[in-house]
This record gives sequence, C-alpha cells and structure tokens, in this order.
Amino acid sequence: MQTYYADLHIHIGRTNKGKAVKITASNDLTFYNIMEEASMRKGMDIIGIIDCQSPAVQEDIHYYLNEGTMIEVSGGGIQFRNTTMMLGSEIEIYDEGFGPAHVLAYLPNLHNMMDFSRWMSKHMKNVNLSTQRLYVPAKILQEEVIGRGGLFIPAHIFTPHKSAYGSCSSKLAHVFNLEFISAVELGLSADAEMAGLISELNEIPFLTNSDAHSLGKIAREYNQLKLKSPNFLELKKALLQMDGRKVTANFGLNPKLGKYNRTYCSNCSSILEENKSVVVRCTYCGSEKVVRGVYDRVVQIADQKSSKLDNRPPYYYQIPLEFIPGLGPRKLNQLLFRFGTEMNVLHQATRDQIREVVGEKLSNLIMLAKQGKSVIQTGGGGTYGKIR
Repeated sequence: MQTYYADLHIHIGRTNKGKAVKITASNDLTFYNIMEEASMRKGMDIIGIIDCQSPAVQEDIHYYLNEGTMIEVSGGGIQFRNTTMMLGSEIEIYDEGFGPAHVLAYLPNLHNMMDFSRWMSKHMKNVNLSTQRLYVPAKILQEEVIGRGGLFIPAHIFTPHKSAYGSCSSKLAHVFNLEFISAVELGLSADAEMAGLISELNEIPFLTNSDAHSLGKIAREYNQLKLKSPNFLELKKALLQMDGRKVTANFGLNPKLGKYNRTYCSNCSSILEENKSVVVRCTYCGSEKVVRGVYDRVVQIADQKSSKLDNRPPYYYQIPLEFIPGLGPRKLNQLLFRFGTEMNVLHQATRDQIREVVGEKLSNLIMLAKQGKSVIQTGGGGTYGKIR
C-alpha cells in the first residue's frame, strides 16, 4: 500500500479548439494544462476532472490517447506522467418540491463516460457545458451512475447556492438514496467537525476537493489516500473502506477562509460572524437581505450535540502556498524549482530548507500555514477570507 494525494473536483474552462465548457472558469484550464499543472507543479497523484461528460472534452482526451501523450490505466483512469485522472461530471439536480443541488458522478473509464453522456444528452439541454441541469429525479441519476459501476458524490454540500443542504433540503434522504452515496464533498467553507454534527452523514466518507476554476486553485483542498495503485477501482475501494484501502486524511482550508463561511448582508456588506445563532436579519442594519453562511446553516440543521468523528481520518487545516501574503509568482517558482512540487513544500520541506529559498519572514508564514495556525479574517457572501 502507498500514500497518494487526490483532488477530485477540477473544471475545464475551454477545449483545445477554444469551445467553452465551464464558462466561469479560466480559459487556460484546458485538459492538457490541468494534467501538466497537477503533475508537474502541484504534485497530485490523482485528480478528478468533472466536465468529462462533454463530447468536446472527450474529443481532447481521445487526441492525447491517440498521440500517446496519455494512456488509459488498467483499473480505470487516464495517466499523464505521475498523475491519474478520474473521469467525472458535475450535474445539477432539481427535484420537485426541493431546491437545486450539484452532484458529482465518476465513471470507471472513457467508454463508460461516453455511454453516460449519451444517456444524459436525452435529459439535458446542453451536455457540452459544465454543471447543467438534468431533468430526471436524483434517485434515477444515482441508479444510472451506480449501474455503470460509478461513484456518486453530492458536491460542496453546505454552500448556500446549489448544494444538498444549503439550497436543496435539510436532509439528504429527502432527495437521495443514501445507500448510493459514495461520499460527500464538504466544500471550502466547511470541515469535518461541522459535518460531524449531522447524523445521516455518520457512515458516509468525507472528501475535500478544490473545485478549481483556475490552474492556481488546483489542490487548495485535497485528500490523502491509502491505495495499492492510483486507479478508479482502488479509489472506489477506499471510499468503501475495503481491503485496507481508505481515506487517511483530509486537507482543507480553515472554513473561515471559505467565501460562504458566515452569513453576509448584501445591503450593508457586513459579515455577521459574531452571532452564534441562526441569522435571519442583519444585526448591523436590520436588513433581511442576507446570504446564509455555511456555519449558520449547520447550526440550523444539526441534530447531534457533538461531532461524531470516531473512526474518521484526521482533518488538517492546510493553506495553499498561493494564499500566503507576499509569496508572489517569482518566490513560488523558486520554491517549486528547489522542492519539485507544492506537495513536497507542504509535506516534506523543513523550516530551514524553506528559509534558505524565501527568507525568514515568508518561511515563518509558510510554517504557520502548514501547522494550521495562521490568523484569519473570516469570509462570507462570496468573498474569501484572508490571512492576516
């Protein structure tokens, strides 16, 4: 068994031919650029690209397979250098009587994904674009994914916009078949302790992923896995906790850095972080035009007095190098030149080694970030928190 790092939620902005896939994502988020960044700079062993249902993206994948730049992996996935890509799709569901939510579906191989794409195209207005609404019940979608040997994972489950708990319902069981949920993605504004207050999540694995809309955001959250090799079947075993495979750690932002952590008043632009109860009205201006934060939503729907985290892997607050104040592109490139990848900087390099490259002040900030001890200004209402 070996240790692997995995970020399973990365968007494609454009295809090789310039076709839009995720309209809000960066234009340089192409299939090849993602694979190169993940492998050469971030040090990710496994990634998930969640726009692989797009026929235009599939065309790019076929190009690199035929060229020989990449290969299909026995056990599932596409390999480039030291990184294996899992084929995924982010989909919007909207069951009658409930709000919208985003979910992630991963299929074992390209053949399965192409078949899944053909099925979705009959129930979706534009299968070429990312995160489109599927006009079938969520449980039918689950059956289609699981029936193809896939993984079904509700995405960023607490965010106020288009998530299972944030905008859809107070319980997953209202909309989904819990037996067909492979894991849940916590999102940037939540952590394991917060999710541990929800009883129906007690037996469901947690994942921490980046939801990257630009190359630099890849691996801002990631998972540590214990697998025999980096492929789809091994990942599936890890989520099922079979044969010694498992998630061994979650590395995520401190929820205060997330852009939806606390309730935000859109009238006076205040973040209402001092209130410990559910907020329905701004405590500064009295307006009811508030965007409910993840913390406040968890407080509202929690049904356990304390977090049930027994037998769960540890959750480490990990701040990406990109977030470090004063660490610009030049200094970051110097670190990567010295240590190879961001994972090596975060998990292998010592304080003295880092200080030799970027000096005393930046090395201290990096070490505080590695230890989860940075001083943070809380985010909310679509604005990320900041390291002070």
